[in-house]
Amino acid sequence: MQDQILIGGEWRDGADGARIPILDPATGEEITTVAAGTPDDATAAVDAADRAQRDWARVAPRERAEVLRACWQTLLDHRDELAGLITREHGKPIADAAGEITYAAEFFRWNSEEAVRIHGSIGIAPSGANRILVRHPPIGVVVMVTPWNFPAAMITRKVAPALAAGNAVVIKPPKEAPLTALRVADLLQRAGVPDGVVNVVPTQDSGSWFDAATAHRATRMVSFTGSTEVGRMLLRRCADRVLKVAMELGGNAPFVVFDDADIDAAVEGAMVAKMRHSAETCTAANRFFAEAAVAAEFTEKLAAAMATVKVGRGVDDGVTCGPMINAAAIESIGSLVTAAVDDGASVALGGAPIDGPGFFYEPTVLADVRASSPITRQEIFGPVAPVIPFTDHDEMIDQANDTEMGLAAYVYTRDLAKGLRTAERLEAGMVGLNRGAMSDPAAPFGGMKQSGLGREGASEGIYEFCETQYIAVGW
Repeated sequence: MQDQILIGGEWRDGADGARIPILDPATGEEITTVAAGTPDDATAAVDAADRAQRDWARVAPRERAEVLRACWQTLLDHRDELAGLITREHGKPIADAAGEITYAAEFFRWNSEEAVRIHGSIGIAPSGANRILVRHPPIGVVVMVTPWNFPAAMITRKVAPALAAGNAVVIKPPKEAPLTALRVADLLQRAGVPDGVVNVVPTQDSGSWFDAATAHRATRMVSFTGSTEVGRMLLRRCADRVLKVAMELGGNAPFVVFDDADIDAAVEGAMVAKMRHSAETCTAANRFFAEAAVAAEFTEKLAAAMATVKVGRGVDDGVTCGPMINAAAIESIGSLVTAAVDDGASVALGGAPIDGPGFFYEPTVLADVRASSPITRQEIFGPVAPVIPFTDHDEMIDQANDTEMGLAAYVYTRDLAKGLRTAERLEAGMVGLNRGAMSDPAAPFGGMKQSGLGREGASEGIYEFCETQYIAVGW
């Protein structure tokens, strides 16, 4: 188990020797500690990345592609080990953790194929005086800040396209779950990533760390996944140096069930959209709009499905919902449920924390929730499904769009034309039509409004880490 920071290919302790305690959210007990990086360590990491990036950018695209493909295979070869690490420090069920590693690894395979397809263009100026040559060189050093809910995938989704384009990176993993990030970086080195191209520096002082990393003259871009609140702060800091940013921020996904939907299929999709990875995902369904004619049936069947969810330690057999990340998460979830009930909702299932060690909350379904209830205004990030009956389609669309978040949305109907019309009216970067899952390395992941800037994955993802250079040529 790696427990030091990685700078320039060297594992070391932080400059001041401090350590970060890592807790098991299933018990609340300390697992281990890892080295805590300082602002000076962040600066040193950018220095190392800057030196390494110049050589890495000159490596032929095909050679970079082969290194990325080796990374893909190496991560798959260590899937069980990495899944175990995720479950220990995050708590998610082991099957979800193994699925995350498969998903995380796929970004390297996808971007190994994209590395050789960074296209430029050439044309003739309208005047005929010169040729217009356009190319896409790497942007340089990228500072990456990743969240705790996907300790592997949120790193590889950024690192793979950045490396494919010829950049070097400095990663600040979450203090709640840095063990997976450190081990992933170790495996990437073993797969052939040159020293200094990937640097990982956990810290307990995120603000000072970020200021030091972004103040460095070699830093040219920041890629962040996390809350919209933190994203706003980082954007303000990046503005001082006019850094390019890619941000995947919070969500408040509506899940729409029309009265002509296959209700059993809608419930099955709802369980995926809500409960995947213990309901701690940015794309999780947050508000369930059920047409009045089927609202009672949908609520009853969803509650029955939620009642079968086995809550417990991620390593235990049959567990499909692990602990929340910490005590603060339990408090936040509980306060949202209480506010919804005070506002007129009824509890169809659950509605309380689970007593005992660790940070667990009952799978919960709330019926007859008002569209303006506090629980509809913010990301729940927990196993709670508030159901909002509706009668007027246009009013429902307005309510679904009545949020500053616009990451994901879901629609269930047997009428494909209605589904597509609804999807086009929803202000969300991604829409699942009769599907409860949508993430794919081959698809552009990202949101509208305050849910983010830029896209990760697909062909668009690699260009986020490129500049655009125009050369006027005469011959």
